[in-house]
Amino acid sequence: MHNDPPQPATEVLRPGDCWDLLHGVSVGHLAVTVDDHPEIFPVNFKVDDESLVFRTGEGTKLRSTGGHSVVALEADGFDATTRTAWSVLVKGHAVVLKPSPELLTGVGLTLFPWQAGQKDHFVRIVPGSVTGRRFGITSPLTWWNQLDSAPRADRE
Repeated sequence: MHNDPPQPATEVLRPGDCWDLLHGVSVGHLAVTVDDHPEIFPVNFKVDDESLVFRTGEGTKLRSTGGHSVVALEADGFDATTRTAWSVLVKGHAVVLKPSPELLTGVGLTLFPWQAGQKDHFVRIVPGSVTGRRFGITSPLTWWNQLDSAPRADRE
C-alpha cells in the first residue's frame, strides 16, 4: 500500500494548446490504411500554420497518402518537472504537395528526415480534428501487486 496523493483528472486540451505542444516536438506516429488494414509509421514532421508536413520517399507511406487519403498522426510528450504527459491526435486527410519555391524555402527548408535515403516527396496533413489530453504520471507503486513479491529462482 502507498500514500501517493490523488492524481488530478485528465485534462482535455483545447486545439490551440494542442498546436502549441505539437510545435515543441518533431516525431509522431502516422496511421494510414494499406489494403484495408491499418499501418503505423514513425515520421518526423513540422507544423506549418495549422497543418503538419512530413517528407517521405517512394513506398507505402507515399502510396497510402495519395488522393486525399484519411490519416491520423499522434504525438506525445512528457514534462519531468511537473510529472505530466500529454498526447495529441490530428485526424484529417493527406495531400501530396507539388514542389514549389514557397515549400522549399518555408517548412521544407527545416524538415530533415532522420533516416537516410531519397525523401523527395512532401505530404501535408490537413486536419479535420485536433484533440489532446494531459495527465499526471502515476507512481509505479500504484501498480504493485502480489506477484511483484513472489519468490524467484536464483540466478546462476
